[in-house]
Amino acid sequence: MTTHFAIAGFLIVVALLAYIFAGYPLLLGFLARRFGKPIRKGDQQKTVSILIAVHNGEQFLAAKLDSVLALRYPKELLEVLVLSDGSTDRTEEIARHYESRGVELLALPKGGKPAALNAGIARSHGEILVLTDVRQVLDLDSVAQLVACFADPRVGVVSGDLLMRRSDDLELRNFPIYWRYERWIRKQQGKLDSMLSATGPFYSIRRELAVVMPEDTLLDDMYLPLAAFFRGYRLIVDEDARALDYVPPLKAEFGRKVRTLAGNFQIMWQYPALWSFRNRMLFHFLSHKVARLALPYLFLLLLVFSFRLPGYWAWAMVALQAGFYLLAAVDLLVPDSWPLKRLTSPARAFVVMIAAALFAIVVFFVPPRKLWKTTQLGSAQSGGRG
Repeated sequence: MTTHFAIAGFLIVVALLAYIFAGYPLLLGFLARRFGKPIRKGDQQKTVSILIAVHNGEQFLAAKLDSVLALRYPKELLEVLVLSDGSTDRTEEIARHYESRGVELLALPKGGKPAALNAGIARSHGEILVLTDVRQVLDLDSVAQLVACFADPRVGVVSGDLLMRRSDDLELRNFPIYWRYERWIRKQQGKLDSMLSATGPFYSIRRELAVVMPEDTLLDDMYLPLAAFFRGYRLIVDEDARALDYVPPLKAEFGRKVRTLAGNFQIMWQYPALWSFRNRMLFHFLSHKVARLALPYLFLLLLVFSFRLPGYWAWAMVALQAGFYLLAAVDLLVPDSWPLKRLTSPARAFVVMIAAALFAIVVFFVPPRKLWKTTQLGSAQSGGRG
């Protein structure tokens, strides 16, 4: 590798990284402001089926159902189904306590979340389907706000706005920073036209647009929305439809992120039209979804090119990158009370996300179902596999 080639490669990779992290979001924000298409919301009285897919969610199910039953939406128009995916804890017992209040339990053999949702959709009757995991508590007006968006006939899928509970743990505090960044991008895409996915723990879809998913699907929140997208409908976020979630620890988030990014590889196979001009968001698909999957390889290239830079620049660039990775590595050893934690913890959070993108390629070598892991919060398990 010649020095000139290394310099050119290094600069190209730096430019690509700058575009992915800053250039694209800035451009997207401009396009959304300049060419955004507002949604025409209106009061609607549509029947709604709330589907709660859950595996071993005893810790959260009662609070979830209490929040659903407290919704400010006509009770006679609400249908609530708990889809127990082979739960072995008290999930089904808790759900049965709510049967007198109109909650229906569908006890299913363990087949995975897509199979549970397929069964729930087939069993439900609502004009609007609200798909939600067990861990998140819903705002009182959230479902009414989701339904109001369907007054616009162009809208096929509406995501709720997922907010994270505050945490005193520095490690947990860094995840919402990433999530706020991701939320902002999704909202701008929705304003411009459509996201290419939904917010998995809380989203809604017109019943007639819900298709049967393959049971090894990793991302129902992409598979179902994309079926609506390719029929010409918009996929949006409604900021007034709020749900509150717990922040998963980095250890749990790594596994979830591997599954999510592996699911992106899978969905590109399931929907080859994503790569064609049938995808009216093709530029954004490449700049957002594909670019995220390319990040670990760009960082590896950056390191390789750095070694071949001339003189002092090689040592400086390699040392800078090595220092950053070392900062992330020592985070596990740094006490929370040390000021250094404010540097090591964000570095570790960033490296975990990049590493997850690298490991996502495992989807080509193992059965997709092996990537499902139950999220751990402290000593308890969350349900819904979220």
